[in-house]
Amino acid sequence: MPAPTLRRATEDDIAFIMETERLPGYERTVGRFEEDEHRAHLADPTWRYLVHPEMGLALLHGIGSRDGNLCLRRFIVTKTSSGYGSALLPLVLSHVFEETATHRLWLHHVKENTKAAKLYARFGFLHEGIEREAGLRPDGSRFDLVNLSLLRPEWASRRG
Repeated sequence: MPAPTLRRATEDDIAFIMETERLPGYERTVGRFEEDEHRAHLADPTWRYLVHPEMGLALLHGIGSRDGNLCLRRFIVTKTSSGYGSALLPLVLSHVFEETATHRLWLHHVKENTKAAKLYARFGFLHEGIEREAGLRPDGSRFDLVNLSLLRPEWASRRG
């Protein structure tokens, strides 16, 4: 199997993106946008959508921020426990640090999402804190978010 590659998403990818966001289990850990929100994000230069049409996607927000902070707003694979996350996350990191002026890539994940926590830690993300009851689910329940980040020098030193 050839090495996976990511590409910039277009409006033609919205159906795939929405289908992936709506896979079972992601409603509690990932969240979702509606079609009009995805269209607006794709037209907004501060957002960047990266896709691998069989394996998953990454949504980045804050491209071009003055302070060099960029949010990995969403990272989703089409099949959990498949190795797709381990294959795609390095590609996202390379894109962020090679194609943008980002100094700090940050994210937050649902505290109970231990698979995500392990994946991000394996690629050098460091724990910054917990936002207590910061998330709100459609059913009205609240949940904690864990903040993580990876700095450009940390990413570079891990690359050797």
